[in-house]
Amino acid sequence: MPIDPWAHARAVPAASAGSAASAAQGSEVLEFFATSPRGTADLLLAELREFGAAAAKENAGGVFFRGTLAVGYRACLWSRVANRVLLVLARFPAADADALYAGVQTLDWPRHLSPHGTLAVDAAASRSQLTHTQFIAQRTKDAIVDTCRTPEGVRPDVDTQQPDVRINLYIDRDQAQLALDLGGGSLHRRGYRRGTGAAPLKENLAAALLLRAGWQPLAVAGAPLVDPMCGTGTLLIEAALVAGDIAPGLLRGDCGCANWLGHDPALWATLWHEAQARQAAGVGRTGAIVGYDLDPEAVHVAWENIERAGLLGVVHVETRELGEADPPPGASGLVICNPPYGERLGEHAELVQLYRRLGERLRARFTGWEAAIFTGNPGLGLELGLKAFRTHTLFNGPLECRLLRLHLQAASFAPQVPPGSVRVARAQQRIAERATPSAGAAMFANRLRKNVRLLGRWAARAGVSCYRLYDADMPEYAIAIDLYASAERWLHVQEYAAPATIDEAQARTRLDEALSVLPALLEVPVERIVFKRRERQRGTAQYEKQADAGNFIEVEEHGVRLLVNLRDYLDTGLFLDHRTTRARLRAAAHDRDVLNLFSYTASASVQAAAGGARTTTSVDMSSTYSGWARQNFALNGFPEYAHRVVVADCLRWLEEAPVSPCGLIFLDPPTFSNSKRMADTLDIQRDHVALIDHCLRRLAPDGLLVFSTNLRRFKFDREAFPELAVEDWSARTLPQDFARNPRIHQCFALQRPA
Repeated sequence: MPIDPWAHARAVPAASAGSAASAAQGSEVLEFFATSPRGTADLLLAELREFGAAAAKENAGGVFFRGTLAVGYRACLWSRVANRVLLVLARFPAADADALYAGVQTLDWPRHLSPHGTLAVDAAASRSQLTHTQFIAQRTKDAIVDTCRTPEGVRPDVDTQQPDVRINLYIDRDQAQLALDLGGGSLHRRGYRRGTGAAPLKENLAAALLLRAGWQPLAVAGAPLVDPMCGTGTLLIEAALVAGDIAPGLLRGDCGCANWLGHDPALWATLWHEAQARQAAGVGRTGAIVGYDLDPEAVHVAWENIERAGLLGVVHVETRELGEADPPPGASGLVICNPPYGERLGEHAELVQLYRRLGERLRARFTGWEAAIFTGNPGLGLELGLKAFRTHTLFNGPLECRLLRLHLQAASFAPQVPPGSVRVARAQQRIAERATPSAGAAMFANRLRKNVRLLGRWAARAGVSCYRLYDADMPEYAIAIDLYASAERWLHVQEYAAPATIDEAQARTRLDEALSVLPALLEVPVERIVFKRRERQRGTAQYEKQADAGNFIEVEEHGVRLLVNLRDYLDTGLFLDHRTTRARLRAAAHDRDVLNLFSYTASASVQAAAGGARTTTSVDMSSTYSGWARQNFALNGFPEYAHRVVVADCLRWLEEAPVSPCGLIFLDPPTFSNSKRMADTLDIQRDHVALIDHCLRRLAPDGLLVFSTNLRRFKFDREAFPELAVEDWSARTLPQDFARNPRIHQCFALQRPA
């Protein structure tokens, strides 16, 4: 098992082989290293000090400590958090195989292991010339058995399952630490669990969660505990062991090193009987410990585990759906659970609902209790609608997880974060948990603060309430931020998809840094910040629903009221880069009949109506956006008889609808469409001439045709229209908030000469 002893160990010499073997008969101080899951070393340190450990010091992988053999035995018998308790035997240089072999042979192995005994070697290496752990283990084993070999050739055998002695060898920077595994293997195996169910939680990690959650003082007071998603009962059983003052080692049946020649059976027996007496006195003092799970098979396995742990009558489990989880009668206590993390594709949406239902049940039935939710997906924790007063980082194997601790009081009940805002809340949480302040977040905040100052002044002078604050101004922070000011301020944030050459973890960190500063700097709460990822869209993808919140807000543009929806679709219903274009259309619309093709939500048509247009006709193939357009007209009091909204394929409509001359036509097609007209697709670069020709048939002799496209590399074919006056409006229709991105759209005005 990898450990990193060197900073502490160089100052504390290891026990000699002879002293370790003879310690059973005396009170000699030995050196130990106990390992534990990442994020739990402080809990292990507190335990070891209770057992009498001296000079105890935390390490990334566990705790170094000194003490008599009795202290080591107590750690094996009583530690709820430790993985292994290692008795350090020696340290020596091991830059190559020969040095390793020679160093192992310096120990007096016959004082530890009989020639007729068995052994196993666990090896690990880090930052060393020897890297092949199987070879290291084999070479170590050879050195041990060669030392123990009798003149008759008898030597120890290897038994990887139940050896008499288990040896741990760790090499770091070519320095080896050799230790005896005093527990004989990982101490998380208590002995009560046979079936594990899906995604099992190791017993010692479960115990660590309970200790982190403050279960020990609650248990002493006789408080109850509930796990509403108990699975096979690991948290429940570990909670009962804590509450009943039961040593986890009692369930394993032996000390794990009974055949080690340095073992002291009398000492072990004394400690064993002491633990049995404490169990007999403590088991009757436990409060109610109850678990529920929807899966009957998991509940069946939980009952078997409870029986093997000797806790029938102490722990109770039932098959119940989450919505039926109830507290036992009496005082409040601790509710704790380990919900699914959602690591597989397609699970996230289901788990959002699961976490929301969990939060609802906690608020409804467990008010006044303490709660602890262990999750490998902190973003899902936000769906609980509860404010954690403390968050702990622990690792479930290699997976970084969070233990969210909650006071289930009205003050901690938070509004649920809408799906589009969860990414922002998650970014805040990640940045807040950093050990050092984020330099990247500060750098991004400085740039955004400058934009707010400059663009805010411009917007106030121009009477603009919805505008772009930031558009990938710093390439490493590739997002666009739009401010929508209505009765409340909203932010619409879009991430530009990073190219495949950008490291995914780095891109996520940069995004976290940017998103984390938005609520405080722009004074917009998380639930009014909507995040989306912007990628190249195909076909009708840009029109498909992203969510179903139905969250319309009303904004104002040039005195016109318009509805926007920040959550439900990729686009919001108002293209901000066309703000100036719409103003020009409004100015040109007076006393004209106006045609708006690919009209979307008809914001341009509404502006034309406000400019005095006689009639407007807005054509779009989406019934959803057409309904939205009618709402925009109604919001401003413009009658339907004068302002028609037509649901139709624009290409087909141009060919089939009766021709009625229009004084103003606005043509703003998509860059690509799967329409079955125009050679089966609409490619605006290829087809813009034909499309404009169709429109010209409807243009009045003195009319104006305004053509716009967002295709960045678009080339307008001026030679195709020799009879027209073509004016490039691209620069003139570029709003100040899009000045950094002059290719955001291209715009052309076409007129017949007077």
